[in-house]
Amino acid sequence: MAELPIPDLPPARCSGRFTISTLLAMEEGGRGPYTPTEGSSCDSVQPTHLSSSTLCTRTFGYNTVDVVPAYEHYANSKGVGDPRKGRPSLADLHSILKPDPGRLRTPVSDLQQSNGLPEAGPEAGLEEAEGEPGKDSVPEPVRFGWVKGVMIRCMLNIWGVILYLRLPWITAQAGIALTWLIILMSVTVTTITGLSISAISTNGKVKSGGTYFLISRSLGPELGGSIGLIFAFANAVAVAMHTVGFAETVRDLLQEHNSLIVDPTNDIRIIGVITVTVLLGISLAGMEWEAKAQILFFLVILVSFINYLVGTVIPATAEKQAKGFFSYRADIFAQNFVPNWRGPEGSFFGLFSIFFPSATGILAGANISGDLKDPAVAIPKGTLMAIFWTTMSYLVLSATIGACVVRDASGSLNDSVAMGSPGCEGLACSFGWNFTACTQQQSCRYGLSNYYQSMSMVSGFGPLITAGIFGATLSSALACLVSAPKVFQCLCKDQLYPLIGFFGKGYGRNSEPIRGYMLTYVIAIGFILIAELNAIAPIISNFFLCSYALINFSCFHASITNSPGWRPSFRYYSKWTALFGAAVSVVIMFLLTWWAALIAFGIVIFLLGYVLYKKPDVNWGSSVQASSYNMALSYSVGLSEVDEHIKNYRPQCLVLTGPPNFRPALVDFVGTFTKNLSLMLCGNVLIGPRKQKMTESQLMADGHTKWLMKRKIKAFYTDVVAEDLRSGVQMLIQAAGLGKMRPNILVLGYKRNWRTASPQSLEDYVGILHDAFDFKYGVCLMRMKEGLNVSRVLQAHVNPMFEAAEHPENGTGSRAAPGTGDPTTLASEQQASTIFQSEQGKKTIDIYWLFDDGGLTLLIPYLLGRKKRWGKCKIRVFVGGQINRMDEERKAIVSLLSKFRLGFHEVHILPDINQKPRPEHTVCLCCSIKRFDELIAPFRLNDGFKDEATVNEMRQGCPWKISDEEVDKNRAKSLRQVRLNEILLDYSRDAALIAITPPIGRKGRCPSSLYMAWLETLSQDLRPPIILTRGNQENVLTFYCQ
Repeated sequence: MAELPIPDLPPARCSGRFTISTLLAMEEGGRGPYTPTEGSSCDSVQPTHLSSSTLCTRTFGYNTVDVVPAYEHYANSKGVGDPRKGRPSLADLHSILKPDPGRLRTPVSDLQQSNGLPEAGPEAGLEEAEGEPGKDSVPEPVRFGWVKGVMIRCMLNIWGVILYLRLPWITAQAGIALTWLIILMSVTVTTITGLSISAISTNGKVKSGGTYFLISRSLGPELGGSIGLIFAFANAVAVAMHTVGFAETVRDLLQEHNSLIVDPTNDIRIIGVITVTVLLGISLAGMEWEAKAQILFFLVILVSFINYLVGTVIPATAEKQAKGFFSYRADIFAQNFVPNWRGPEGSFFGLFSIFFPSATGILAGANISGDLKDPAVAIPKGTLMAIFWTTMSYLVLSATIGACVVRDASGSLNDSVAMGSPGCEGLACSFGWNFTACTQQQSCRYGLSNYYQSMSMVSGFGPLITAGIFGATLSSALACLVSAPKVFQCLCKDQLYPLIGFFGKGYGRNSEPIRGYMLTYVIAIGFILIAELNAIAPIISNFFLCSYALINFSCFHASITNSPGWRPSFRYYSKWTALFGAAVSVVIMFLLTWWAALIAFGIVIFLLGYVLYKKPDVNWGSSVQASSYNMALSYSVGLSEVDEHIKNYRPQCLVLTGPPNFRPALVDFVGTFTKNLSLMLCGNVLIGPRKQKMTESQLMADGHTKWLMKRKIKAFYTDVVAEDLRSGVQMLIQAAGLGKMRPNILVLGYKRNWRTASPQSLEDYVGILHDAFDFKYGVCLMRMKEGLNVSRVLQAHVNPMFEAAEHPENGTGSRAAPGTGDPTTLASEQQASTIFQSEQGKKTIDIYWLFDDGGLTLLIPYLLGRKKRWGKCKIRVFVGGQINRMDEERKAIVSLLSKFRLGFHEVHILPDINQKPRPEHTVCLCCSIKRFDELIAPFRLNDGFKDEATVNEMRQGCPWKISDEEVDKNRAKSLRQVRLNEILLDYSRDAALIAITPPIGRKGRCPSSLYMAWLETLSQDLRPPIILTRGNQENVLTFYCQ
């Protein structure tokens, strides 16, 4: 802990340690443990950039800048390293405090409880609502608990018309045993999904958006966005479905009493429009009124259930017996226990597909997560309780009605007979009824197999069952009418799709999506006017199942990634159970309606592709991100176990770019041949004091990475802080990379200003090349006629007063000017175009493979030629040889290249490499020996061929100086560079690219200035880019297959 030096303080004020009672007393008095008292002697502390209340914090009995854990320090945290409100930064604790008042916010002054956490409540820390003085306090939004907000809402959405009108019929077809199996199979899927929802919703704070929020924050915006859109649409259409179900029941009642308004179809439209308008009015009145309406519907359904159960124990009247009801009978239960398949839907999976939609609706509570007091508690508890009670209701109803009603009955009072009458067949004969005729003719109108209103017939008072049907349909319609806008609002706020942001605006204290309500209303009206939803209903069921599958997969994926952030407080789930639930949901989709499942998957894939293409700028810490890390880590560790082989050699490049946007041509060149092939690291050496440059490094790294991504360069950016350029590059060479993914080639720009730069920078530059060879790196130098460094142009745009960096052309270190490291500026700046981004046409790539370096000089141009922009270029290979053996040497090289399978067929032998340069009078001065002598003249020692000891003494402190003996000893090598330059000008003046093997200067024997003079002479006056490539003398090519 960082202690602050303070003077001795009076015992009454600052001595001693806080006790629990002291803390509580201070809270009750309205003063927190961190709030200074008036006139506190702590005020005498020397002022710093920290607030006075921070200085007076008394954490463990002494004054310190550190603060104790508090809720506010963690609320709304997103990215790693984000600043936290009230918590001092590492610099505040670790570095010397400097006067800068107001930099750090005052810590929380009155923590609500002794443990430092705010008081538990509906809005504890909600979005850190600012209660600024002078502003009117915002009304407290309505929040629901787990019973009213989740359990009742889910139960109402699960119960539907199938419960009343189809479950008795399914029991007659499948029998009680298989009906229970159908129910339990359906509930297994929903229960597994409920467990997955519970796990996801308890892994952190859940906001509004329901299913969309849970999936998108777990699996990311790609899948979350697509599911959010279709789930909101499915809920909107489900409003129409449930409303039409209600309208059809009302229409049937009107038809029974001959009171149709217009005609059967138009009556459904009229009643449906009126009903959905009333439901919209209830929704717009606010969540409180909507919840009250749901409670009313819930009570109506409960009364209808009680009414049904009472009816089963009331002795059957003659009229009910004629319709097949005989109260509880063991014989009836035994007969109805086994299946009796009838009709086209008479199969297990046929009936399963009919029943399964009645088990859905478990997401109704999660969909209003933003209106719950504590979603992490309410969603698991309410959802699982709703599944349990609805399952019990289905099982009880199936068993009771299967024990009371026979499968076939005529409904005619004239069919009563004496028990044991001859010619009477069937179970009803033993109860005094003969339904043999209608059973044989299959004309029975009543009984479980024929009469959908069996529940109404069995109940004590039939109209209450009708009221239950009304309550089930209207409550489901209302739940969907509320769910769709809530989910859609969250989707709109995330701005994953265009043109939908208008509907995301919220109104009132609950931020009600009124525009979303109106859109849902319009969609519902459109489908109600069709008045026939049999075609669209399977698609909606598949959309819900698609959501179930993704929720289960989200839970599985989050668990399998082993992310430390996956810590759900709900423990009763299994990743393998979740995976099973996801697979079963997909299977059920195809069992219900295969073509609807294909449509659902098609829409999901289309929306997924759109989000993948747009790449929205969101970071939700999804399990996909965690999985990417896991895969990268696993493969990187696995790669360490793989032995290296020449066939698998890849040029992994450490590119000394400095800030990458300063040298775009160098970045583009390496990025072209390493893309999707090998590793590319952009290295930057920040030269200067560590304290100053570390801050700069942290600010710049993100911006440079974004710049590379915008330029579509697949590379990493890394920087180091060093006292000088060479030591920084040594750090990069030794530490860059991970495991087997380590650079093996050092790529840097040619130092154009070596003659005018400081001699030490020249020595460092050549020393970097020696260091690379010492660490067994290959070396690639790139020279362009116009230079590589565009920092002067960039800085002139950002800051007209900018002066060029000390090393403008060395391709390595940087002394960044203001504005260059800002991430926003870097990402948005106009991208400089380079030659490596344009089509090269039918030019040539000329390779001068003068020395055998292991094949790197051949490999890089070959990889470049495989790219589309360079694909039309013809590759020519030039090698040295003797004039009297040209044909033999050419055949030997062609044979060698064919074994390498590089596809290079044009080979030229250069017999005159070792000839003297042309006489001065035959060509211009720029190609003469005199020019070389002028290059080295400023660096010559002019020692007059003195002995080595004298030369070393004269060269003390300036190792770049060239002695007369060194000039004379290396004369032949120097003339060779002059001659090679003449050859390059003759053969490759119009090439697209020149690759040549450079000479190597022997360390300690070849002064840096002489070596740079060789490189200058070799590459001067050439229009095309030239890359001087030297391998580490180890093979990178092979023609063996083993």
